[in-house]
Amino acid sequence: MSLLSLQEVNLSFNQRTVLSAIDFSIGEAEICTIIGPNGAGKSTLVKIMIGLLQPDSGQVKRQADLRIGYVPQKLHLDRGMPLNVKRFLALTGASKQEVQATFQQFDIKHLATEQIHGLSGGELQRVLLARAVLRKPQLLVLDEPLQGVDVIGQAKLYRLIASLREQLNCAIIMVSHDLHLVMAQTDSVLCLNQHVCCHGEPESVSRHPEYLRLFGGAVAEDLAVYTHHHDHQHDLHGNILNADHSACSHD
Repeated sequence: MSLLSLQEVNLSFNQRTVLSAIDFSIGEAEICTIIGPNGAGKSTLVKIMIGLLQPDSGQVKRQADLRIGYVPQKLHLDRGMPLNVKRFLALTGASKQEVQATFQQFDIKHLATEQIHGLSGGELQRVLLARAVLRKPQLLVLDEPLQGVDVIGQAKLYRLIASLREQLNCAIIMVSHDLHLVMAQTDSVLCLNQHVCCHGEPESVSRHPEYLRLFGGAVAEDLAVYTHHHDHQHDLHGNILNADHSACSHD
């Protein structure tokens, strides 16, 4: 059963096309990774999915009473406002017992009295993820959750995110600008550059010497190389070299 679907979604800002003819759906307990270069419209697409933005045209259908947990790309808070981690999580309305359990699960108990503004990139991502999980979501949406996190930290977060699917029986949408490193447990990958370039299954990481050299065996198990087939090319940064929409195959 589809939790969320988009049909022919279009959006423009100041006469500039941001999203064009987007079709997408995600089912229960499915993990989908959305990739694409900077400026591809990934964050805008996510905001349409969860209802923060309305498209110019097209349909967005959500399962009735769909509970969504959202981890934004950036957290906009007044830096002059004191807010520690414990209070930040309590604002979800969760019980003290639930907050304490979340401290343990996400290994952030030592951060309870720390100010949100003083957290490192990896610490903040764990806190934001914990807050999203306290909503007991049916759909967990993560917009660039690995920003500011080193490679070892990325592998740990990948494992944690994958475990949440089993724990919550939820679907997960994760946004990444990195074409090459995609969570191994993802069921599908959507390549976006204002339009859907392609949408398909990822390829599990191989025992390639370069991956083993860069990441080591334990880390490589949590990473995957996404390979897809369409009739345009990407450079090393994921940018589309021939961006003519008519040249793309839409799977």
